[in-house]
Amino acid sequence: MSASQLTLDEVGTLGQAIRAEVGKAVVGQTAVIDALLIALFAQGHVLLEGPPGTAKTFLAQCFATAVGLDFGRIQFTPDLMPGDILGSNLFNFQTSQFTLSRGPIFCELLLADEINRTPPKTQAALLEAMQERRVTLDGTAHALPANFLVVATQNPIESQGVYPLPEAQLDRFLFKVLVAYPSLEEEARIVTTFGQRAGPQRPADLGLGAVTDAGTIAAAAAAVKGVTLADNVTDYVVRLIRATRDSADLASGASPRAAVLLANAARARAALDGRDFVLPDDVKALAGSVLRHRLLLSPAAEIEGKQVEALVADLVEATEAPR
Repeated sequence: MSASQLTLDEVGTLGQAIRAEVGKAVVGQTAVIDALLIALFAQGHVLLEGPPGTAKTFLAQCFATAVGLDFGRIQFTPDLMPGDILGSNLFNFQTSQFTLSRGPIFCELLLADEINRTPPKTQAALLEAMQERRVTLDGTAHALPANFLVVATQNPIESQGVYPLPEAQLDRFLFKVLVAYPSLEEEARIVTTFGQRAGPQRPADLGLGAVTDAGTIAAAAAAVKGVTLADNVTDYVVRLIRATRDSADLASGASPRAAVLLANAARARAALDGRDFVLPDDVKALAGSVLRHRLLLSPAAEIEGKQVEALVADLVEATEAPR
């Protein structure tokens, strides 16, 4: 297939190839892999939340290997500084000039591991990169790759030594995906596959390789933008987002950015299914992952023990979808 232009059928075939390659090393987690695929083609970012040992980091590494993107990893810690992420200008005494020492953010797929273990000041170093795909150092803007994708992880169990992500930071993530424990059968396969392997498990050691490249991914993303979003489906997206602002159970609803990202994600989901049009079911399937990190419960709803997940499901059910 040509990297300069892809049909939607080719986008669907590419998605299947990536799933199959990642599946060589990752057992289960199909919903998480699909979310990463949609984010890749919709040019959004993903926050993975799950307990330790659920292969969040390993999954991101395998995904980066399969899609052939330049991979970078930052282990977030309390003493991490913005310069450790972005880099800095260093003075060269031989040339009497400043030269840029690039930080790990200069890559195509960045794994921000345990992002909630660093203070908000350092978390905010990612804001410009996630929104505009560039970073500014000493007043000079430096472009990041067009395919730049952040996959961040966080542990929901620990409450000490962690810093909740600011709302502005959360709003830059297309999805917040909940990574659950595997099923009984999947866990048995994991033990069978990895139980006798010694040492670290790296994607290359498990036979994973790139099934595509950055040019083809850019072409797929361009093809996704051509997926039709009918006026009645656009209206449905907007009404669903606005319903979050009208709910008495929510102190803060979703922003217009959420509406744009939900529409883009629905286009990518349709393209991966080989369709050139978005169905209301695409919107319904993605609403939870797009909205769960953008909504704040009202004090009364918190006292009553209500959950954001259930409220999103109720709003989707109550918002009339086009036929």
